[in-house]
Amino acid sequence: MAPRARRATSRTPSKRRAQDGFTLLETVCALAIIGLVSAVLAPAMPRGTSRTAFESYAVKVAALIKQDRQYALDRGVPTATLVDAARRTIASGSSAASVVLPGDVALNAVLARTCAGAPVDQSIRFFPSGLSCGGTLILSRLGFSLQIRVDWLTGGVEIIPGNAA
Repeated sequence: MAPRARRATSRTPSKRRAQDGFTLLETVCALAIIGLVSAVLAPAMPRGTSRTAFESYAVKVAALIKQDRQYALDRGVPTATLVDAARRTIASGSSAASVVLPGDVALNAVLARTCAGAPVDQSIRFFPSGLSCGGTLILSRLGFSLQIRVDWLTGGVEIIPGNAA
């Protein structure tokens, strides 16, 4: 009988075990590629006004209108808040303050055509007596809207969800 050939044994890992998993270099390269792609695509992604920021704009507009109302009451002079729906701008008649809405927020205004017998030029007017011409500003974005209502009798300003009657 022929002697059996002895198999060579080695303590080195098998080729299969050496190929398991990823090396540090492969992982770093993959992360670098992901970072590069995200850096190129991030500016192209649309950035919209968040719901919180949207509600914040409504509060700013209401505060501006209330400021004009208070000015009329305190100083005893008629004051008007100017509304430019095309430019999405609401400007105070008593100060230099204004609110400019971002491009993704639409502004619609339902205002009186005449007030105290005179035509109104896209504004909400307040009188020293507390009366106003009233009106409603509707801010909307992606199916959500808020109404800023000005009561003609009391001049009070309130923010109401857009689908409320």
